[in-house]
Amino acid sequence: MSTAVRRVLCFSGSLRRISSNTAVLMAARVMAPADLSLALYTGLGALPLFNPDDDAVGLPGGVQALRAAVGHSDALLIACPEYAHGVPGAFKNLLDWLVGSLEFPDKPVLLINASARGSYHAQDALCEILRTMSARLLAPEPMPVALPGAGCTPEQILADPARRVELETVLSCLQAALAGAA
Repeated sequence: MSTAVRRVLCFSGSLRRISSNTAVLMAARVMAPADLSLALYTGLGALPLFNPDDDAVGLPGGVQALRAAVGHSDALLIACPEYAHGVPGAFKNLLDWLVGSLEFPDKPVLLINASARGSYHAQDALCEILRTMSARLLAPEPMPVALPGAGCTPEQILADPARRVELETVLSCLQAALAGAA
C-alpha cells in the first residue's frame, strides 16, 4: 500500500540573496522523506503592498498565485528571521494578503527558528499573528535549527550532524501531524 505524498509549501521570511532561513528550508527539502514534497515559495519580493480594497476589486496575479499555492498545500513550513525585534515587513505583507483568503484558515503550520542566538521577539509575534489568522500551529513554539548566522548554505547545514538531527525532528513533526490528518 502506498502512502499519499503530502505537499508542504515552504516560506522563507527573508529577501536576502544568501539567506540562512532559505538555506534551512532547502536543506529540509533535501532531507524530506518520500511522503513529504517540500516546495519553496519564491514570490515574496514580487508581492505588491497589501491593500484590502483589492479583495473587492480584483487581486493582483501574484496574490492569486500565492493563495492558490497555499490552497494546494497540505501544510506550511516557515523559517523567518527577526529584524529590529519584529517580523520582516515583506513577510508580514505576505501574511496580510492571506488574512482574507479562504485557503488559509485551519492550515497546518510549522515554524523553524534558525537563530543560534535566539530570535524570540519575531517568533513570538509570528505565532500570535498566525493564531489570529486561524492557522493550526503544529508545535507550541518554533522548532530550533540553530544556524550560526547569515550566509550559511544548504550544504553546510546538511554537513552538520547536529543540524541534521534538528531538521529530522522538524520533518518528523510534519510527517506525524499530516499522517494524523489523513
